[in-house]
Amino acid sequence: MKDTVLVVEDEQDIADLISVHMKELSLEVEHSLTGEKALQLALSNTYALIILDVMLPGLSGLDVCRLVREKKPEQAILMLTSRTSETDRVVGLELGADDYMTKPFSVRELQARVRTQLRRVHLLSEVQKANEQKNSQSSSILTLGQLQIDNTQHRVLLACEVIDLTSTEFDLLLFLASHPEQVFSRQQLFSSVWGYHHSGYEHTVNSHINRLRNKLEKNPTKPEIVQTVWGVGYKFNRQGVSE
Repeated sequence: MKDTVLVVEDEQDIADLISVHMKELSLEVEHSLTGEKALQLALSNTYALIILDVMLPGLSGLDVCRLVREKKPEQAILMLTSRTSETDRVVGLELGADDYMTKPFSVRELQARVRTQLRRVHLLSEVQKANEQKNSQSSSILTLGQLQIDNTQHRVLLACEVIDLTSTEFDLLLFLASHPEQVFSRQQLFSSVWGYHHSGYEHTVNSHINRLRNKLEKNPTKPEIVQTVWGVGYKFNRQGVSE
């Protein structure tokens, strides 16, 4: 069965262009011109990926992203924006987008980004199926002090409290927690978690780190779990989740 991608774009020529190149990747494509219709489709159907324009008539792409995240935190979302301000792009990431591209964009890069997101979706699905077949959760649970990361159920517990994370936030936390005390640069995290190399997008990592801290840390301005090593990058501090 082919993966289905929902393209949310109010400019028909751009939507047609994206659709053609998604079909080159052997993907089924559905299209929505408005945010309201996109939200309805996203909540009632299953999509491997949503390609979501920010500037839409009526309900904006940012609103759609936020509302979809509330109901489907695991949904993969790639946002498109014509805005050049870094602040505007970061807003989308903070609302839960897994990735973004600015217009005008390279078709080949878009295809590469889509393939990367789909690999992550498929890998997660395969891991979940494998763990279900083994009928054992013990090997899929990473426990560090008061933190538990369950890769089977895609669930995180901190001090017995469920922490709701997006799929990318989950992958980022799992990667860092799997290498406690090891320092990673933004480029290393971007390559390891997002799965590709592209200079200039490392601030995507910053946005996701900030979102993780807002959900995990008692005081996000003084993080004890996901810490900054100035001039180098980030690390997972085992003492931050100690009993």
